[in-house]
Amino acid sequence: MHDQPRLNSVPTPTAAADGSEASDIPIGLFRECVALRDWLLSEGARLPESGDLLAGMAERLNDLGVPVDRAATAIDALHSDYSGVGRFWTREDGVSFRLFPHGEATEKALSRSPFAHVYTTGQWLILDLRQTPDDRFSIVPELKAAGYTHYITVPLFFTNGTKNGVTFATRDPRGFRDDDLAILRFIVPTLSAVMEMRGLNARLDHVLRVYVGDGPHQAILAGFIRRGQVERIRSAILFADMRGYTHLTDALTPEASVELLNTYFDCLVPPIESEGGEVLKYMGDGLLAIFRESGDDLGGAAQGALSAAQAALRRVEEANRAARFPTRIEIGIALHHGEAAYGNVGSGARLDFTVIGRDVNLASRLAKLNKILSEPLLMSKPFVDFLWGDPELLGTHPLDGIAEEMAIYRPGKGC
Repeated sequence: MHDQPRLNSVPTPTAAADGSEASDIPIGLFRECVALRDWLLSEGARLPESGDLLAGMAERLNDLGVPVDRAATAIDALHSDYSGVGRFWTREDGVSFRLFPHGEATEKALSRSPFAHVYTTGQWLILDLRQTPDDRFSIVPELKAAGYTHYITVPLFFTNGTKNGVTFATRDPRGFRDDDLAILRFIVPTLSAVMEMRGLNARLDHVLRVYVGDGPHQAILAGFIRRGQVERIRSAILFADMRGYTHLTDALTPEASVELLNTYFDCLVPPIESEGGEVLKYMGDGLLAIFRESGDDLGGAAQGALSAAQAALRRVEEANRAARFPTRIEIGIALHHGEAAYGNVGSGARLDFTVIGRDVNLASRLAKLNKILSEPLLMSKPFVDFLWGDPELLGTHPLDGIAEEMAIYRPGKGC
């Protein structure tokens, strides 16, 4: 039988779990509690969504008699768009999540939350909400309005130094009893370890995708990291750069130059990704992207690359009209079709996942003709061979480092 609530008890911090928590497990529930820890480490750790892990744990705690009506986690995130992720499970609504953006608003919200308190003390916070003033923490009125009577906040300190947490709430008038606290104390260290494993995997996946691109990041995670390994990909190749970038940024501060580049790339990258392309490299003011052929490609990759290029040019012009750049900018985009190759290049323990090959070089040389021919968008003969429209021939032209002259086109009617 459960004891009465022990609201002033202070369990050992998660990071200091020493095994003594097992001695407090209620008689007859030890095997079930071990089974829950095993589930967290096995099936729970492999669930595709972290929300499913939270829901599965909450449901199994209820099966053990722990009256969890609401559970939530707050996890630090190494992400360019947000600083953390909150996941929530309630008995009536299931799983939901919230992203916490970088900035002052998130910091202010954290400072007024129970998490700030437990991060400072390193100890569990157990509240009887019926005896807790509304102004103690910003979430208290919300919890009371939803009918919750007791609330637990647990700090989770990961080995990488980040501060995270998990909360449990109940509507049971008796709150969380001694036996309930013992069960939670028994399983939380395992939950923390599983959440850290999942979090580190998510961080690695995100950081690799951000810095090397989607295709290379998948190859790296699959073990494609030996120096000299090469993967060949048939694709449409897009090369874009800004005209006069050096002169344009000569009078700008480094911060203003970065802002210029980010605004510029915001015009190029979304159309590329929306057409199924992958940005493989940023090279100063230049960008290299590919559009992979499918097994039965009949021009889809080339048409996608052309649509992305035309959309990018429109977005740049719209940004010019809106004065989003320090001064008007012009860009050149070159489209080619051929073989791109991923290659691991470098020395010692420092390698770079580099895109190499004759066709990649040809696309970059073709881009140099944009300014010479005063054309914002140029296409090679191998590229237009895959197009459905009717491009306009601009003649044959020499390309630096390429032995033969190349027939060069611009989009025509129907392209």
